[in-house]
Formats: sequence, C-alpha cells, structure tokens
Amino acid sequence: MGSLSIWHWLIVLLVVVLVFGTKKLKNIGSDLGGAVKGFKDGMKEGGAAAEEAPAASAPKPQVAQSAAEKTTIDVEAKTKS
Repeated sequence: MGSLSIWHWLIVLLVVVLVFGTKKLKNIGSDLGGAVKGFKDGMKEGGAAAEEAPAASAPKPQVAQSAAEKTTIDVEAKTKS
C-alpha cells in the first residue's frame, strides 16, 4: 500500500494528457524551462553584481543633494473618521 507502481503512474499520465492535451503540456514545459533559464541567468548576474558592488559603493560626501531630493515634499496622511 506504500508506493505506486508503474501502472499507476501511467494511468495518471494518461489522465493528465487527456485533461490538458499535449499542446498545452508542451507550452507549460517550455514556459517552465524559460523561467528556470531566466532564474539561472539572474543568479549569475546577481553574483557578478555582488562582487562588483563593494568596490563601486565608496562613501559619498553629503554636500550636494540630488534633484529628486530637492523636489520631495513631506506630508502627513490623515485618516477619515
């Protein structure tokens, strides 16, 4: 009663193919493969960026402010009662 035999898995596979169809399963497989490839590429880029980041992030003097900081307006939000 523990594990399923090969016949159980073949029946499950047949039901899945009948429900979804081979075209949809092929599209799901290609989408999944693309997602895995994108994840691996992102991990490689993230590792390269992390190695370069400490050298590139030298402390900046706080003398000049950027344009975005000059035009920022602080406001308080009030809740309706």
